Amino acid sequence: MTQSGTLLTRKFDPYKNFKFQIRWENSSQAVAGISKVGMLKRTTEVVTHREGGDSSTSRKAPGRTEYDAIMLERGITTNLEFERWANKVWHYRSGMSSLKDFRRNIILEMFNDAGQIVLRYNIYNCWVSEFQAVPELDANANAFAIESIKLENEGWERDEELEQPEEIMFDEPPL
Repeated sequence: MTQSGTLLTRKFDPYKNFKFQIRWENSSQAVAGISKVGMLKRTTEVVTHREGGDSSTSRKAPGRTEYDAIMLERGITTNLEFERWANKVWHYRSGMSSLKDFRRNIILEMFNDAGQIVLRYNIYNCWVSEFQAVPELDANANAFAIESIKLENEGWERDEELEQPEEIMFDEPPL
C-alpha cells in the first residue's frame, strides 16, 4: 500500500527471498555475510472458556503470545561479531554472564530486483541462546563452513512508515 492507502497495482510478482540484509539497530552497515535468516513467527495461545449460563458453547479468546527464535547463518570468516555477541550471555572461561548489553534490536530488510528496500521488520530485544561456531567438517564435501546463532526475541513489527519505492520500468530492453 502507498501512504495514501491505495494498493500498488503494478506489483504482481512476490518478492524474492534471497535479497535481504540484517542490520544492528543504529547502524547503517549490514551484518557481514548473512546467508540465511529463519522465519519470523508468532503464536498466540487460545484460551477457551464457557459462560456460566451456557455450558454447551465454548468461547475462545486470545491468550499469551510467543515469538519463535530466529536463526541467522553465515559463512565462517575471521569476523568475530557473532562469537562476541554469543559470549555476552555466557563467557566460557569465567562461567559468568554479561547481562548489561547482551540484548540487541536488529532490523531485517528485504529488497526488490532493483535493489530498493521494500520491506523492513524491527526485531526487539534479541539475545543469543545458541551459537554454532563450526559445523560438522567433512573432507569429501563441497560446501562452505557455516556458523549460526539462534536469537531469542521479544517481538517484531513491520515498519509501516517505509515508503514503497516506485518500481523501475523499461520501455525497451536495456542495451
